[in-house]
Amino acid sequence: MDKSSAAGRVVQELRGLAVAAEPGSRLPSVRELTARHHASPVTVAEAIRLLVAEGVVETRSGRGTFVAARPAARRAPDLSWQTVALGPRRPGEEEMQALLALPPDGAITLSGGYLDADLQPAAALGAALARAGRQPASWQRGPVEGRADLRAWFAREAGLRGDDLVICPGGQAALSSTVRALAEPGDTLLVESPTYLGALAAARAAGLRVVPVPADMDGVRPDQLDAAFARTGARLFYCQPLHANPHGATLSGPRRSEVSDVVREAGAFLIEDDYARDLTIDGEAPPPLAADDPDGHVVYLRSLTKSTAPGLRVAAVGARGPAGARLRGARVLDDFFVAGPLQQATLEFVTSPAWTRHRRSIRTELRIRRDALLAALARHLPDLTPHAIPRGGLHLWIPLPEGTDDVAATAAAAAEGVIVFPGRPWFAAEPPAPHLRLTFAAAPAALMDEAIRRLASALAPPREQPVS
Repeated sequence: MDKSSAAGRVVQELRGLAVAAEPGSRLPSVRELTARHHASPVTVAEAIRLLVAEGVVETRSGRGTFVAARPAARRAPDLSWQTVALGPRRPGEEEMQALLALPPDGAITLSGGYLDADLQPAAALGAALARAGRQPASWQRGPVEGRADLRAWFAREAGLRGDDLVICPGGQAALSSTVRALAEPGDTLLVESPTYLGALAAARAAGLRVVPVPADMDGVRPDQLDAAFARTGARLFYCQPLHANPHGATLSGPRRSEVSDVVREAGAFLIEDDYARDLTIDGEAPPPLAADDPDGHVVYLRSLTKSTAPGLRVAAVGARGPAGARLRGARVLDDFFVAGPLQQATLEFVTSPAWTRHRRSIRTELRIRRDALLAALARHLPDLTPHAIPRGGLHLWIPLPEGTDDVAATAAAAAEGVIVFPGRPWFAAEPPAPHLRLTFAAAPAALMDEAIRRLASALAPPREQPVS
């Protein structure tokens, strides 16, 4: 809280009085504080609530505000035993924490996986949530698999029935449940190379063996996928056919049927992570693979978080037949159900004109930001242009010169005030070449030139010091 504000001044005074007084001592009344700080009663009450939450003061109904009892002194804890009890740390956690870390003040962010706050439909979401919160029915326990009308909305584009899907608290939760429901520890999961970092983390946390399959700018290579199934006996393949993260590729028309044939002949499941369904910039997005899957080989996952706001943790996952039933059972064990007001607000938003306007506006704005980032690269780092320009998504996949340490380059960039993400963690095995992932959705177009200027400074070879 800003201490220059009236509420901040009230907090500062009460905290000082509480430190100096004995527990149980009466503190100035709301009326006194209102007059002394020229603040409204609402502002004073807000300051008191903050200190109550911190345990500094306590309120007694009809009597006023008092200094709270201080916690008894405790010995210094010895937590060393946990090192033995917990065992080795799960792989992937450090990379995920780095991916979700908030940038330092003053840095330009070309990392992360969410829309910039300026692009998020916060007002429309807030209005929808406020309306949902006033409806008593939204606070009641609904179906554990989620609202039928919301499931039907997710199902329409995927060619599934609403009964095939279950609502989840975000795409990562859906993905984690899926790999645990459809595989046992020690099983093999095939993934594109490179692939989404969260998929690698979820698979490794579930005890799966992750095997990469080469991909290019037309998506995963069907011949290599066929060979991987034959060599490993895997029954599960994770794929982002549309604007794959991190490299931006979309599975080409001819490869869509070839990949489906390979999965079918292997008697396997394809987890289709359709995270970018609403993030196409150029042209029109092809339909999901699930829409042409009569025999239930595709497990379909779609999240709204990437295309709206980080706080809208709503996704759907499902499949036909016994696999769908197993997924629904796994989700019940994990969370029971997603909060009713959030489901109601989501349904109100995606079925309103605000959703159409939002999709249209982010399409325009993402194109502006992507093109501004490409122009800045051409100006300051012309040798580091992507092999192909993604037609959607949030990221550019930038090749670095051979022998470059991408992790060290990321650290050097952070020191220059621009946050980027190294390519290495996105590979399930040794990366064939160094890369950086640059997110164009997380910063305004006006900052792209300065961001790449800073990156160029970070990547520049050190100058030789003159001999004295």
